Amino acid sequence: MTAYLNALGVICALGRDKQEVARNLFAGDCSGMRHESGWVPERELPVAGVQGALAPIPAHCAQHNSRNNRLLLEAALQIRADIEQVIQAYGRERIAVVLGTSTSGIDEASQGLARYIRDGQFPADYDYRQQELGAPANFLAEWLQLSGPAYVISTACTSSARALMSARRLLDLGLCDAVLCGGVDSLCKLTLNGFSALEAVSGERCNPFSVNRNGINIGEAAVLFVMSKQRGSGPAIALLGAGASSDAHHISAPEPSGRGALQAMQKALDRAQLQATQINYLNLHGTATQHNDAMESLAVATLFPQGVACSSSKPMTGHTLGAAGALEAAFCWLSLSDDNPDHALPPHVWDGKADPALPPLKWVTASERLSSIAPRYLMSNSFAFGGNNVSLIIGDAS
Repeated sequence: MTAYLNALGVICALGRDKQEVARNLFAGDCSGMRHESGWVPERELPVAGVQGALAPIPAHCAQHNSRNNRLLLEAALQIRADIEQVIQAYGRERIAVVLGTSTSGIDEASQGLARYIRDGQFPADYDYRQQELGAPANFLAEWLQLSGPAYVISTACTSSARALMSARRLLDLGLCDAVLCGGVDSLCKLTLNGFSALEAVSGERCNPFSVNRNGINIGEAAVLFVMSKQRGSGPAIALLGAGASSDAHHISAPEPSGRGALQAMQKALDRAQLQATQINYLNLHGTATQHNDAMESLAVATLFPQGVACSSSKPMTGHTLGAAGALEAAFCWLSLSDDNPDHALPPHVWDGKADPALPPLKWVTASERLSSIAPRYLMSNSFAFGGNNVSLIIGDAS
C-alpha cells in the first residue's frame, strides 16, 4: 500500500508556510538563527525560534493552551482545507492523529510550578494537561472533533520520524483511512538548560561535520502531513520506506561505529525495495556534536561507498528535537514538490573545513540540482538518546 503525503503544513525559523520555508531552505538562509539571552543563565546562545504572534487556541479548547499547541495549530491551519476534505471523504472516526513531541507544554508547566513555589498557588490558567506528552494529539483531535486513534510518540529526537512510521502502520492495518501526522516542539528553558548541562550547546551557529564543530543549536517547529491511502490533488509524494533500530549503547551518546544508524538506513531501503545507489539525496541528522557527526559519517560512507549528495539543515533551523524527524522529512517533500521549481536541494552550510578524521562525504552546494525526472528517492536520518535510530525514504509515488 502506498502512503501518500498529500498535504504539508510547516512552521519553523525558516518561515511560516511551506512556500516561505522552501524559498529560504534552498537559499541556505540562516537568518532565523538569532543570539538571545535569558534561556540559560549567564549565556547568550543562538536559538532558532519562530518570530511573531501565533494563532490563539480556540476558546472551547482553552485547557490546551500552550506555545507547543499554538505552533501545531499554525501548521494545521495551513492545510485546513485538505483536512476538511479527508473528513468529508472518510468520516471523523476514520482519521487518526499521530504526532511526535518531547516538550509538549512543559514550559507553561514550569512557569506554573515556579509561581506555586513563590506564591503557594498555581496561576489561574494553569492546567496539568498542558504538560502531558499526549497533549498535542488530544488538542488536535478535540479541535477537529476526530474520533479515530490519537496519540503521541516521544522518543526524543526521533519522535516525529517514528510518528510517520506509526501513521503508515495504521493505514497498512486498515485501522483508518487518513492520518494527520508529524511533530511539534517549542523552545523552552528546560531543554536548553538540559543540553547546556550536557555541554552539548554551541555558543555559535552549529557547524556540522567540520573539524571545528562544537555542539548543537536548539530550534522549534511544527510539521503536519495528511497521510492517506489515496492520492490527493497535490504532488504524488509518499513515504516509501522506513527503518528503525535501537543500539542502546549509551543514555546520550551514539554507538561510535554507526552500526545502529546503518541498520536503520538499510531497513528503510529494504522496505522501500531500493538499492543505496538509487537514493538521490540524504538529509543527515547532522547535529554538529563530536560524536554524532563522527558516527553518522562512518555509517553513510559504509552504505554509500560511491557517495550520495547530502547535507545537514540544522544550521538553518536548529535542532528541533521531537519535531526534527518530521521537519527534515518535510524538507525532502519540499525538494520534490512544486514549491521547488528549480529542483534545488538543501545546501550544506558550514565553514568548509572537513575533519580529516572522518570519511569524506559529498556535500550539497548551492548550485546542485535534483533530477526533474521521476522517480526520485530522498532519505532522512534521525538519531536520538539511547541509541534510537530512524531513517525515512520520501519519494515520487508511482
